[in-house]
Amino acid sequence: MLSFQEKLAIMESFPQLERRDVSLGRVNFHYERSVIEKKNVGFHFHPNGNGYIFAGEIEGVDTDDKGFVNVRDYSAEELRSLVEQSIQSLTGDSSWEEGQEEKWFDSDRNILVLKFEDDMWYIFSGLNLEMAFESYEEAREYLSEEGFNRL
Repeated sequence: MLSFQEKLAIMESFPQLERRDVSLGRVNFHYERSVIEKKNVGFHFHPNGNGYIFAGEIEGVDTDDKGFVNVRDYSAEELRSLVEQSIQSLTGDSSWEEGQEEKWFDSDRNILVLKFEDDMWYIFSGLNLEMAFESYEEAREYLSEEGFNRL
């Protein structure tokens, strides 16, 4: 079993996580850029050995009813891997590259362009910005509701 200090060192090695000391000597690790409501990647790391990683968005991982996994007995490699997966799951669709775009059309042959820039999905009509979204799923849902289909 990793010591409390070893677990903290692993968690602190992820620059995208913000350490937050909470009550009773526990430490949380917050991911501000999460695209879902859940922001805690690491939850209640305690000197007694307990600590939890959010894995509620990761397929095939057994979690409690709040989506957390107790990592008390995890090795360094297992902990690092789960943290990486957790961050990825909270980041959204990672398959898009900066500047990548899709064209969408409606029944009147109007065309909108969905473009990924600066970790956001923007919808353009020509040069005009129509909407901006934090996730591809939100942008896709909006376009579908407005009667657009992918070209």
